[in-house]
Amino acid sequence: MSEAFEPKNIIVTGGCGFIGSNFVHHVVREHPEVHVTVLDKLTYAGNPENIAGLPEDRVELVVGDICDAELLDRLVPGHDAIVHYAAESHNDNSIADPEPFVQTNVVGTFRLLEACRKYDVRYHHVSTDEVYGDLALDDPARFTEETPYRPSSPYSSSKASSDMLVRAWTRTYGLRATISNCSNNYGPYQHVEKFIPRQITNIIDGIRPKLYGDGKNVRDWIHTEDHSSAVWTILTKGRVGETYLIGADGEKDNITVLRAILKAMGKPEDDFDWVRDRPGHDRRYAIDSTKLRRELGWEPRHTDFESGLEATIAWYREHEDWWRPAKAATEAKYAKQGQ
Repeated sequence: MSEAFEPKNIIVTGGCGFIGSNFVHHVVREHPEVHVTVLDKLTYAGNPENIAGLPEDRVELVVGDICDAELLDRLVPGHDAIVHYAAESHNDNSIADPEPFVQTNVVGTFRLLEACRKYDVRYHHVSTDEVYGDLALDDPARFTEETPYRPSSPYSSSKASSDMLVRAWTRTYGLRATISNCSNNYGPYQHVEKFIPRQITNIIDGIRPKLYGDGKNVRDWIHTEDHSSAVWTILTKGRVGETYLIGADGEKDNITVLRAILKAMGKPEDDFDWVRDRPGHDRRYAIDSTKLRRELGWEPRHTDFESGLEATIAWYREHEDWWRPAKAATEAKYAKQGQ
């Protein structure tokens, strides 16, 4: 293994979003010697409350756009790494309006890569398993780092494009970069438009949850805390130019997840409504994270999905003031889409 990289000043883009803010909390808690600059545009999915209460001498919030080259010229010098979480990430939104996805996920990544090249800053790119398309429900295969790209939505194709840019900048310009592709995250601070928090908050509100299609779509769930520890491991120990898949062997179909939520919240397991499927809805994602575990020694800690789910439900019950402001607008948007 190459010598460990020990960053002291990092920029976390999208650090007020769900997965990014959990990473900021992880770094503050586990790596007291590191200062974090959060760069976030504060779109609907970015919430400064997600990092409220963290020590101000260790976490600084800069409100701005990753597409703003002049801002990056001011901000990047003096930092030794950028961890890039900022992304438009909701599939339904990408189908309704793909343009922000191309702008943020492709152009934004290009701007960050150029800034890293200019100021010789290490770069870690957080991506998704959706770039690989989907697997058949009866296929024993799982995604590996060698799986060909086959994105199917505007969202996943924009993420695939950004991954390709990172690889090109590494090969052409010698950029010190790593990439991770992760499966579906769950945990605190996740926006109520996403599957698990939407179901939890609907049940809290006495609304019957809705399930797409036949409910057999499989996702590979990982607790966001495990994602955070994996990203830190890759940033500090990963080999430049390499891609690592992050997963915790958490394959579950949507109907199983919904029934587990209903059961944990004291409801009958069939207390939900079916709705028509999303266009081009991927059937199954599944990650083989052998390379990450074998090469870098990472292991997930939150491997009991039921207890992770119960902790997540408890968080949403206790933080109604956090999700309540976004709930009505989210449900109104879904109603318009017939979902």
